[in-house]
Amino acid sequence: MINGLLWLLGFQLVGEVVVRSLGLTIPGPVVGMVLLFLVLQVRRPPASANLFRAADGLLKHLQLLFIPAGVGVVTLLHVVGEQPVPIVGALLLSWLAGIAAVGWLTTLLLGSVAERGAR
Repeated sequence: MINGLLWLLGFQLVGEVVVRSLGLTIPGPVVGMVLLFLVLQVRRPPASANLFRAADGLLKHLQLLFIPAGVGVVTLLHVVGEQPVPIVGALLLSWLAGIAAVGWLTTLLLGSVAERGAR
């Protein structure tokens, strides 16, 4: 499992290096995740690979990863009280965008499933 965690952290590091060297505005871990996805698509490791075991171990304790975000919200609670309109607006817009994306993706996937069934 340590080998798998090293792979995950290595791709995060590569993502950080790419973002900082190119001056990009997206987070380094996102770039690392995209690079990891591309490598996994090309390499196709077996399901028993250390990387998958490490990822499964992290997913089992995913709720722990929300603790820093919760602490940050509590720490900055005064900002929420000072500027509720932009925060509520951002929450509503992101919620609507999420609903629209899920609806569009569901329609797209169900359309392709129905198309395959018609053949």
